[in-house]
Amino acid sequence: MILIGLLLLLLATLWLLEQRQPAPILLAGLAGFLWLASTILPALLTQVLVTLLGLAALVTLAGNLRRNWLIKPLLPLLRKQLPALSKTEQEALDAGTVWWDGELFSGQPDWQKLLAQPAPVLSEAEQAFLDGPVEELCQRVNEWQVHQRGNLTQATWSYMKKQGVFALGIPLEYGGLGFSAYAHSCVVMKIASHSVTAAVTVMVPNSLGPAELLLKYGSDEQKEHWLPRLAQGEEIPCFALTGPIAGSDAGAIPDLGVVCQGDYDGKQQLGVRLTFSKRYITLGPVATVIGLAFKMVDPDQLFSDQTDLGITVILVPADTPGVRQGDRHNPLDQAFQNGPLYGQDVFLPLSAIIGGESGIGHGWRMVVECLAEGRGISLPALATGSGKVASRFTGAYARIREQFNTPIGKFEGIAEPLGRIAGQTYMMDAARRLTCAGLDQGEKPAVVTAILKYHLTETMRSTINDAMDIQGGSGIMLGPRNLIGPIYQAVPVAITVEGANILTRNLIIFGQGAVRAHPWLLQEMAALSETDPQLAIDKLDAALTGHAGYFIRNL
Repeated sequence: MILIGLLLLLLATLWLLEQRQPAPILLAGLAGFLWLASTILPALLTQVLVTLLGLAALVTLAGNLRRNWLIKPLLPLLRKQLPALSKTEQEALDAGTVWWDGELFSGQPDWQKLLAQPAPVLSEAEQAFLDGPVEELCQRVNEWQVHQRGNLTQATWSYMKKQGVFALGIPLEYGGLGFSAYAHSCVVMKIASHSVTAAVTVMVPNSLGPAELLLKYGSDEQKEHWLPRLAQGEEIPCFALTGPIAGSDAGAIPDLGVVCQGDYDGKQQLGVRLTFSKRYITLGPVATVIGLAFKMVDPDQLFSDQTDLGITVILVPADTPGVRQGDRHNPLDQAFQNGPLYGQDVFLPLSAIIGGESGIGHGWRMVVECLAEGRGISLPALATGSGKVASRFTGAYARIREQFNTPIGKFEGIAEPLGRIAGQTYMMDAARRLTCAGLDQGEKPAVVTAILKYHLTETMRSTINDAMDIQGGSGIMLGPRNLIGPIYQAVPVAITVEGANILTRNLIIFGQGAVRAHPWLLQEMAALSETDPQLAIDKLDAALTGHAGYFIRNL
């Protein structure tokens, strides 16, 4: 009977909370519940209940009493626990939008909202491009011969440029194809199902290449000059961010651009003198224009009264004096172009900065916002294409390969990983389509695209591992008839690029995700950063009160 009474009292108290009853009534209910519980429950559980009572008090105490006796002394303690956010960290935290991830963190996701998302559809032009030029490209590329040669043929490069494969997202007005994110994903997925080398080569100009940055942040003059040239393949772009020192901690790049006067095109101009060292840059060895991230400083205050101007992105023609494209890297015997880039005393005018002078110091925001979008397209498409290859060819292999006078696919030990391959490939394709639908609706969900990149490349890893287990020696011996081995070699590349998966999982999904998608955490951090003492107390009071109520309602 005591347990029944305890349960009834708890239910009544929760009902009072849900009905937002006056504080005295609610606190009386909680106090009665706590007294009755303490008579029959262990001490540890009673302590938990005391904590819940404290949260309830936070929600229900009179405003002035709570702010003066609870929030005010709590404010300096919390500030000591939360390190001050740098401008770079704040920009990364604020990047993109909150989409379906906000529903997940609400505690009560609206599943109908998810089911109501419209399915992405290809336009006639997009479908025709897939059926025509993309199909023709796949026919032209022999991945084994590419592997042996170490590069795509010059004819293949010329064909891709002519067909606009490097200009999927560039608008028609600049000579591009103007495709949707879904079409972009479908193109990469189709090419990846035939050649990882060709797919990666296509991915870079269409993801974090200068075209995307120019479209969103470039000046009109920069768009008019660069976008048609990029669309027609007259320029091959790359983006240089990673260096020997700054890898995952890309905000710590040591590459410097010093504001100074210099000679450019035969006249003295105000610009930056760049010194940089980058590595692991895809298309770096063949690029004609480099999107370069660097730290801009103005020690003589020629441009600003500040000396540290922040991370900035500039367009560097590869033939600029002082630029050197190093020898190619060998990324696990994959034949796509990748290598280091160096710059010593490279002078460029301020007009070369993406966005011109207004883009100074905003490079990190540009990078994280564009990467947040591209992360949801390129590698998830490559991963899904790889899963479809495994489903098709390993599934066929299991039908025709016989042992003990029986097709191996009939053995339960083979049927189990075959089932995983099929199920995981279906899941990858569904997640890819949903995310592309959100991107085409104008969303820029930094956390969702990070979830997609992480989980689809990890699923690619397990799917290809299953395919290799089934195919045994035929998957290990590289040659023109081995379609799985080259993908197996490429798996660590997909895991590592566009944010290594360990970083993506911990820093973006759980770090940024927990803050951005949570309804109260970001407000609490903003309150702790507030410089006005009374305003900080008021903001923290509102945020903590809301957070406590949110926590109790989700129990």
